Amino acid sequence: MSQSRRLAIVLALNLALVVGLAAAGALVGSISLIAAAGDSIADALALGLGLVAIRMRDRHGRAGATNVVALLNVLVLLVVATAVLVEAVVRLRSGAPEVGAVGVLIAGLTTAVVLGCGAVVIAAGTDHGDLHMRSVLLDTVFDSVAGLGVAAAGLVMALAHGLYWLDPVVAGMIALFVGVGAGRLLRDVLSAIRRGSPLEVDLD
Repeated sequence: MSQSRRLAIVLALNLALVVGLAAAGALVGSISLIAAAGDSIADALALGLGLVAIRMRDRHGRAGATNVVALLNVLVLLVVATAVLVEAVVRLRSGAPEVGAVGVLIAGLTTAVVLGCGAVVIAAGTDHGDLHMRSVLLDTVFDSVAGLGVAAAGLVMALAHGLYWLDPVVAGMIALFVGVGAGRLLRDVLSAIRRGSPLEVDLD
């Protein structure tokens, strides 16, 4: 399966999650679901730009385009992670409001499954990939794991009929998790751009 086709599939999954997570977050009052929706928006933007970059590379020989898009992807992730972290802190300081815990659980599990499938699509049959594909795979895996974290928080809140502070705490942890991974990838992307190194990197 071509890179373009794999990116298009994961883009469709992210767009579906944007709508579903935003609606669920607004319905149950969950900042962690809103955070996940915001992350999916950032990912969808990066994936759309990535499709353009791959076309430029394959049809016009502009190999550096995917490195540039990887850089944009990382920067957007850092902005989203910062915004989520700030909102999580604000909610914790002002007193976390009640959220629909069962809705958080269901939405979190759905996100984990959908993006887990997306990660398999990106990685399947590929031993090596350029930095842009690496950034997409990293985003997708992180988001799938984040979905599990959200689901776990929803389960605990549902069983305890409280502990609603877990919602912003999980949102903050997701932001930190994504921020650290994006920071490491930013270092790799800047190094590759500076050296003018080949786009092929080991995903292992």
